[in-house]
Amino acid sequence: MNITTVGLDADDTLWHNETIFRLTQDRFVALLADHADRATLEARMAETEKRNLRLYGYGVKGFTLSMIETAMELTGGEAPASVVREILAAGREMLAHPVETLPGVDEALAALSDRYRLVLITKGDLLDQERKLAASGLGDLFAAIEIVSEKDREIYERIFDRHGSGAREAVMVGNSMKSDVLPALEAGAWAVHIPYAITWAHEVADAPDNHDRYGALASIADLPEWVAGRTPQA
Repeated sequence: MNITTVGLDADDTLWHNETIFRLTQDRFVALLADHADRATLEARMAETEKRNLRLYGYGVKGFTLSMIETAMELTGGEAPASVVREILAAGREMLAHPVETLPGVDEALAALSDRYRLVLITKGDLLDQERKLAASGLGDLFAAIEIVSEKDREIYERIFDRHGSGAREAVMVGNSMKSDVLPALEAGAWAVHIPYAITWAHEVADAPDNHDRYGALASIADLPEWVAGRTPQA
């Protein structure tokens, strides 16, 4: 039984993303410096984001709404209009930010696409993820695109059944242990963790212990060789 399908995460696996969020959050901290210190503001923002995930999902729009909500909470509902305008402007800038692919991505995907079915599996806002994929120039390398609200075992089972020969003959690759690795392993797939310089707290989880279908790589440039060297066991 050989790997036939390679699933790939998008944000912080194929292109930079979390750094943009962090820079915007720094801007947000500066805006509200008169109302809370950095530690307090970041803790409140994290609580708000977590609470709102089930309502807004992942992505820039939910992040922007959570910044506005946090600002209102910290100012007792009296956030200046100028602050709200600045937050909205920051959100619009994030949605228009240029896409910069990570080192080795173009070459790795080109090599993989010659031998395997590539499927993009990403969370986030539909329009924004479609924009980033188009701007990346990588779209033609994928046999299928799946933009989902959450990543869990059932999602991976359905996607790899729909676009491949099942999870047992698939590998999922991404920077999030929580979303890209653990649920893919639960579905019976292989999973490869390629860490990004910054990890959003919501995506942090422990690596699996001694799992024979788990791999960790320092760079996506090493992925084609890793996939070629795997001979999955039935």
